[in-house]
Amino acid sequence: MKILIIEDDQRVAELIKRGLEEQDFAATLAYDGLSGRKLATQDDFDLIITDIVLPRIDGIDLCRQIRQTKPDIPIIMLTALGTTDDKVEGFDAGADDYLVKPFEMRELLVRIRALLKRNRSNGNASGFLLRYDNLEMNLHTKIVKRDGQEISLTPKEFKLLEYLMQNPDRVLSRVEIADKVWETHFDTGTNFIDVYINYLRKKIDRNFDKKLIHTKPGMGFILKSEA
Repeated sequence: MKILIIEDDQRVAELIKRGLEEQDFAATLAYDGLSGRKLATQDDFDLIITDIVLPRIDGIDLCRQIRQTKPDIPIIMLTALGTTDDKVEGFDAGADDYLVKPFEMRELLVRIRALLKRNRSNGNASGFLLRYDNLEMNLHTKIVKRDGQEISLTPKEFKLLEYLMQNPDRVLSRVEIADKVWETHFDTGTNFIDVYINYLRKKIDRNFDKKLIHTKPGMGFILKSEA
């Protein structure tokens, strides 16, 4: 499996590369965003690891640019920035996971394997339609419609809605959503899941009398058809 590491701190980059190669991954290094973008678009990698603070092109813009040509490649962001707003910005740019420095190599490896496993599984879902009430999601074209009206979602909003639609009429806890959608442990000190639920509500429910996304106080969230 080929992994691209985009990290301007040479010491950190070399440590990650060595740790990956010890686990039989093939690792390629880039020390700035422009070089990283060139490698990412010209070669076929199975996963990308990128810092946010990078010279020439920062990690947020880099992630957006990579997503234009490689929409399905898993991307993990590494950063010293760990606030809810920082995480939301990274996920909105198209990141699949977010790891705050300093981190342990074994935790990074767990995240990498989880994303690679999920990406292989999703490859079997091409063209599959999810439907709930008058809401429709196409996993192949990434198009979401409600009552025939197309709704624009960010990559992370799409994945969150996908999980809700795969588990309708069931209360999903924040811990479960963090594990299944973000593939990370839920940090009770942040509210990024609530932030994304609110984003979805504004796009999915705001213009319709019947609300689909509901909060169960103290328990979590549920996709349920209620007028």
